[in-house]
Parts: sequence; structure tokens; C-alpha cells
Amino acid sequence: MPSANNKTMAKKFDLSGLRIPEHVAIILDGNGRWAKKHHVPKNVGHSKGSDNVEKIVEAAHDMGIKYITVYAFSTENWNRSEKEVSALMKLLRDYLKQCLKKSKDNNMRCLIIGDKTGLDQDIRDSIDELEEFSKDFDGITFIIALNYGSRDEIRRAVQTIAKDCADGKIEASDISEDTISSYLDTKGIPDPDLLIRTSGEIRLSNFLMWQAAYTEYYFTDVLWPDFKPKHLFKAIEEYNNRDRRYGGRNEDDE
Repeated sequence: MPSANNKTMAKKFDLSGLRIPEHVAIILDGNGRWAKKHHVPKNVGHSKGSDNVEKIVEAAHDMGIKYITVYAFSTENWNRSEKEVSALMKLLRDYLKQCLKKSKDNNMRCLIIGDKTGLDQDIRDSIDELEEFSKDFDGITFIIALNYGSRDEIRRAVQTIAKDCADGKIEASDISEDTISSYLDTKGIPDPDLLIRTSGEIRLSNFLMWQAAYTEYYFTDVLWPDFKPKHLFKAIEEYNNRDRRYGGRNEDDE
């Protein structure tokens, strides 16, 4: 994970003059297709994908990215076969334990977003332990979207806002976009500047839909287990070619 090799990374990739996105979100797509391509079981593809997360988070840190969010398991993923879901949950349990040591070794804060109530208690306990253990680390913030769906996140936020209105904690007339953002799972986290999706699919798939309103999207045919730091760098280069106007207009466009 993050290793403070910024100078080494700068030598490997020419970062000079580039605007480095503060927050990068990634839809990790293509583990199953990678497994099929290599004639191995799906769980091998998911394992390879999990291993690759570490390499990309390390590269992101070394490039100067402050936040990275990965879409690990969606609310819709429960519809997959029982065998595949069980394998993913086992992988998750192992990964959360590994993150305890890695967060300490690399000064990495870990956060999990999504509906944790839908997860087994031992997984929820591991999440609580990891978030508490790493809360004061001030290197890269690694965010895992787990049992996450953007519509579900917004639904849960609306329910809580409605309850707080009923309890007199807030007035309906005072609800602003900032108010809504403060009730989302990503409270306190800046919106993503760049969203990457691997494996050739071109859609959000219910991921960070509120937060990605003005995010730059980058789609690549590369399968997630094959996604390397060079591909992350290419995405950042493309990000630098975008003109982020947030609905405004440059004078040159007049």
C-alpha cells in the first residue's frame, strides 16, 4: 500500500505540470471476465482483483492523490450466485484483516461506505475495528464501497432527514444541497474529481450518483486485474485535458 515513493513515481511517470485529482473513484469491473479469459474460476479473478487494489492505491498515493474510493460490492451484487457471493464475503473478511496492518504501516485511513446493516455481524465488527484503528492516520484515505448503492444511500439519507425534521432538529425550509450531502455516507469526503470504470462498460451502475454530478468520467477496456499504474496515469493525463467548468462558461467560449 502507500509507500511514500513519490519521487520514484515522478521519475517513472512525468507528473510535472499535471493537475492531480484530489479524489479518484474506481468501479472495479472485469474480474469475472478476466477469470473466463484465463480459464480459471471466478474466485481466482476476484482474488487477482483484490490484490490489484493494493497496487493501485499505492500508485495513487505516490502520485499525490488524497482520496481513493473503490466500488467493491454493490447492493445488486447479492443477486449473484450463492457460491460467488460466499467467495466474495470470504475475500472481504480476509482483506479487512489485512487492512489493519497495512493501514498502520502506510499511515492510511480506511473508511467503508454502504449499508453495513446488511452485512454479517463479524464483518461489521471488523469494519468498526478498522475504521477506529485508522481514524487518525493522515496519509491517503482509502474508501471501500461495500453493500453500497447510490439510490439506497440517498433513500437512507432522506429517511434520516425526514426523522430529524419530525423531531424538530432541522427545518424543511433550511434543507440545502450541503444539508443532503451531510447525511450521505460520504459526509466529510470531497466529491470525486475523476471516476474510472474498467472493462469497457460505460455506465455508473448506481455508484456515487449524487457525488459525481460534476465528476470527470474515464472509461477503459482494460479488465480490472490488468489495470496498472500506467493506466491510472493515462486516466490522469486525460483528466488534465478536460475543462472543468461546473456549468459555467470560459471567456474563450463567448
